[in-house]
Amino acid sequence: MSKDKSKIKKNDKVKVIAGKDKGKIGKVIDVYPDKHRILIENVNIVKRHTRPSSKNKQGGIVEGEAAIHWSNVMLVCNKCMTPVRTKMYQLEDGKRVRICRKCNEIIDVS
Repeated sequence: MSKDKSKIKKNDKVKVIAGKDKGKIGKVIDVYPDKHRILIENVNIVKRHTRPSSKNKQGGIVEGEAAIHWSNVMLVCNKCMTPVRTKMYQLEDGKRVRICRKCNEIIDVS
């Protein structure tokens, strides 16, 4: 697979727009660009059956987040609090920023 650029970065607030967790909002924990997937806090919770080991003495069923495809989420603007598309803009000092297409607010400096 090719390594495509994602418009979603770590610590962004995103909303799930497709799948079993549609409508949930969470913070991005990690981005996996080679697999086109992202890990979101409290979204796509799965159960894994684990054996007893040195880390987990008892074993049993462990719940945790699983990664979802980044096409199933949209970035949430902090000002208008809605899922938005973004555009890139270059400031005078050479920094590139993401801008909300609805309210023209700067989302962050990347």
